[in-house]
Amino acid sequence: MNPELDTLRAKANNLPLLPGVYIMLDRHSEVIYVGKAKKLKNRVSSYFHGDHLPKVAAMIDKIADFNVIVANSEFEALILENSLIKRHKPHYNILLKDDKGYPFIRIDRRKAYPVMSVASRHLDDGADYFGPYGGRSVSHEIIRSICRALLLPDCNRSFPAEVGKERPCLNYHIGTCEGWCLPEKTAEEYRARMEQAALVLEGRSDDLIADLREKMEAAAEEYRFELAARYRDRMRAVEALVNRQRVISTAFHDTDALAFCRGALCCFSVLHFSNGDLAGKETVVIDEPIEDDAEAISDIVRQYYLPREGMRPSVILLQTEPEDKEELEAFLSEGNRRKVHLEVPQRGERRRLLEMAEMNASEEILRRTTESRRRSKTLELLQKMLGLEHFPERIESFDISNLGNTGIVAAMVVFKDGKPLKRDYRKFRMKDMPMQDDYASMYQAVYRRFRRASEGDEKFSSLPDLLLIDGGDVHAATACRALSDVGISLPVFGMVKDDRHRTRALITPGGQEIGIQGTQAVFSLIGRIQEETHRFAIEYQRSLRYESYGSELDAIRGVGEQRKGELLKAFKTVKAIRLASLDELKAVVPKNTAEAVYRHFREKEASKNPGLDIQEEEGEEEP
Repeated sequence: MNPELDTLRAKANNLPLLPGVYIMLDRHSEVIYVGKAKKLKNRVSSYFHGDHLPKVAAMIDKIADFNVIVANSEFEALILENSLIKRHKPHYNILLKDDKGYPFIRIDRRKAYPVMSVASRHLDDGADYFGPYGGRSVSHEIIRSICRALLLPDCNRSFPAEVGKERPCLNYHIGTCEGWCLPEKTAEEYRARMEQAALVLEGRSDDLIADLREKMEAAAEEYRFELAARYRDRMRAVEALVNRQRVISTAFHDTDALAFCRGALCCFSVLHFSNGDLAGKETVVIDEPIEDDAEAISDIVRQYYLPREGMRPSVILLQTEPEDKEELEAFLSEGNRRKVHLEVPQRGERRRLLEMAEMNASEEILRRTTESRRRSKTLELLQKMLGLEHFPERIESFDISNLGNTGIVAAMVVFKDGKPLKRDYRKFRMKDMPMQDDYASMYQAVYRRFRRASEGDEKFSSLPDLLLIDGGDVHAATACRALSDVGISLPVFGMVKDDRHRTRALITPGGQEIGIQGTQAVFSLIGRIQEETHRFAIEYQRSLRYESYGSELDAIRGVGEQRKGELLKAFKTVKAIRLASLDELKAVVPKNTAEAVYRHFREKEASKNPGLDIQEEEGEEEP
């Protein structure tokens, strides 16, 4: 029995429900098995539960640890699995240790009429190779798909020998080929079209789509609508093809993809590619927050590759270009077998490799941090960003809600240790407020809350480490004035929203903005606090409207709480109940109740304001 089974089971249960590959290691850190999974958590955890066949049980008994690499899709997981099996030749992957591998698509651009063909392996023969792909049938289907999308020949005719010799085949007549065997078609046109096919295989389909769109729009401006339609159809066909196929290109002969992700921790993930195959993955976890992306990239690249002299890759893909790029390239190239280039890809397969590295860094952060530690780290980041003297264990947030000049209320929510503390939520109904005034309402709510605290009210005795106000610097300054009048000093910040009503920054009472969007964990926390405060305020305001019209139904004899609830649930508003026919009322409540309600509203000339059906919410109302 494997003594480390419980530890492995717990580690597997923290894996993501994402596609990828898993690498089983023995006690000497040797790779003994490589597998792929549609959902890593489900597949890997299955090894450490229940009974297994003897061969699998023997392997499990030797597992001391495992690593995972998250992929963008099941297809990419398949390619990664094949790459790792070829490299490590694990003992328990016996059935997969053949040398056939996955095929490539070959194009020899030196010929006048290049063709796409399937090749078993990558040869150094001057031709271009793309892939590897998931099998020969998959490779042939990709070739057929590209030919259909770009109207290239998919027949057995030889070019240029058979150009103009016979009539075009059926493909030309059904519109899946442009008839390259016709004498008016030139080799230059054919090669240009084949270059477009190479763009798709290289992962540069965005460039091709942009070019086709430009030609389509130019043809439309010249009123050549049939030509524009052909460009449009070709563009759509390429888009559909790209959506079906996402592959790892062998253009990454000697490449590293280095990406980082912020969270409760900061993590760098490095994917190593050699001869088009994924050679391995490494992660570097940093406890300290990263403030300057370019500077951090420069530091980690130097520290990571310094001890790897002579073994550094030709290309290192980065998310952000370091300020000292040229000096860094010279530093890395010195003493190395080859010159090192730093690149920041914007599109194509190289960009997708970088995104894969970033995704793996993100998953590593989640794996290494518990939920409570993530919250604690996020609050530490918030403390440093705002320069707070005390750790923000308790955060209180205020928001105002009203319906015009009526129903003006305020709501206070509390987050403790990064989680909502609903028992400490409070509601405030504005007093002596004849018309809407957000600043006066905010002052009154904050003043009343902290006055109760200063008077020793146990329900308000806990003071926050940080006070957040839904609004800008004037709202924050108003809250500071209310605190000062009570004799309490607390750090106060406003929550500034963007045009999508999301908190984009915090702002001091003096108007200094502090951006939070660059730190995802803090941005998410502040966004949750703002949304929860707004929700609670809105629901309280709506509940008052419920009270305002609920009393009118209470005045009808025979309508108790149950019947009132049934009517409001069905009709939503008192106005709808008042306008309902007797038959509509009978469909919801008993006949005698329906008649009483119908008679009441027909006899009564005035009607109350309509409202919404809102459930009673948590939190207490401050008297």
